[in-house]
Amino acid sequence: MEASRRRVSLLWAVAAFCLCYLFGSAYSVELTFELLDNAKDCFYEVINKNTTATLEFQVVTGGSYDVDVTLEDPNKHIIYRQVKSQFDSHTFTALLSGEYAACFSNEFSTFSHKLVYMDFQVGDEPPLPGMGEHSTVMTQMETSAEKIHKSLRNVDDYQTHYKLREAQGRKRAEDLNERVFWWSLVESIFVVGVGFGQIFILKNFFSEKRPSQMAKM
Repeated sequence: MEASRRRVSLLWAVAAFCLCYLFGSAYSVELTFELLDNAKDCFYEVINKNTTATLEFQVVTGGSYDVDVTLEDPNKHIIYRQVKSQFDSHTFTALLSGEYAACFSNEFSTFSHKLVYMDFQVGDEPPLPGMGEHSTVMTQMETSAEKIHKSLRNVDDYQTHYKLREAQGRKRAEDLNERVFWWSLVESIFVVGVGFGQIFILKNFFSEKRPSQMAKM
């Protein structure tokens, strides 16, 4: 009987979590894009007044792993700015209703492309269905569902950041491997050249000089 109750509780929690994603009021734009050299890309979101929003970004690959970031309100006033930053997160409350612009600039770079991750989340995380306005104390099932919901959100965030770190580490390892390869190749050519030069010089030292060469001396 106890096992049956636990099974029903778990199924109810999973169903509630799915409904929350289907009918939740919060939304976000999460993407990874390539920012070309001498380029500037902007992303736009319509945000209502008194709505909380969060802009998070991280440069995954390219150059010195830095970009210029600005956030503008509907009146084109800059409410957030970062210069040559690798990563950051900014949370703000919209004072005006309208279209907000998040712009990423790589105009200071003449040859390095950048791969940038961005997460623009608008609104608060909605509660599970049926738990927004609770007049009584939550039952054990509801408490378990709420904990599962928060844990899954944390797992999703951790996975995203771990993937970004893995991609960044892999790119750095590939760049380091390429530099070591070319440096080793240049050193090998130099060593071989020095070896042949020494052999040629030693050969001249021990070679028998002809009379015509002696006369010139």
